[in-house]
Amino acid sequence: MDTTYNNSGQKKLAFVASTVDTAIAAKNELEQRYGSVSVEEADVVVALGGDGLMLQTLHETMKAGASIYGMHQGSLGFLMNDYRAKGLLNRLESAETNIIHPLQMRVFGIDGSESTALAINEVSLLRQRYQAAKLRLSIDNKVRLEMLICDGVLVATPAGSTAYNLSAHGPILPINAPLLALTPISPFRPRRWRGALLPNNVCMRIEVLEPEKRPVSAVADHVEIRNVRDVRIEQRSDIILKLMFDKGHALDERILSEQFMF
Repeated sequence: MDTTYNNSGQKKLAFVASTVDTAIAAKNELEQRYGSVSVEEADVVVALGGDGLMLQTLHETMKAGASIYGMHQGSLGFLMNDYRAKGLLNRLESAETNIIHPLQMRVFGIDGSESTALAINEVSLLRQRYQAAKLRLSIDNKVRLEMLICDGVLVATPAGSTAYNLSAHGPILPINAPLLALTPISPFRPRRWRGALLPNNVCMRIEVLEPEKRPVSAVADHVEIRNVRDVRIEQRSDIILKLMFDKGHALDERILSEQFMF
């Protein structure tokens, strides 16, 4: 075990890993080197895997209040730092922290059900069958688009703007921008509408028109609810998520650099 871990004032670490063999081996090595506590006791949770594990860890630790430091042991690693077993305590000491807030979707189903879920990247509405979805978009109780015919639509946070939103030709948002991206997915009518930038304090309402004939599902990151008729989306600014990155490689720098990659 690294003896510096026991010095007064050192952060208490917890380690989580994906199911990939290399991630599990890395977790075992780090626990032997630095020791570990439970996620509930930790000051920092070190996530070993890819971006999928990072999102899962953020969801599972929302109430714990710990900072999350990811190390890449998976496929996609946009939210992760490089993996190195040595020098972890020094890296954590000098790391930069980005604050992000999740979105909350409140979903009303065709059957009268009601449910909620949180999203760190985006909330998306997607057609379930071969027919295009018909949606009505309102912002703060004012209808802004009477009918959008499309494969779907999504609302992305700055942290999620480089994920599904970017693939759907939505804008990349600086991590500290007080904005959300509203991006259509394969819009048919209005054909030339490419979405909008919204203040992050708005309440977005998406109504599904003809929900029985043209069923739509609502997805918050990895949580999917099918056969919806009405979805309300707003940012939960009271929920604070802390992501740690090596100095000079924080999320704001990564998002800026992404805009100059070809």
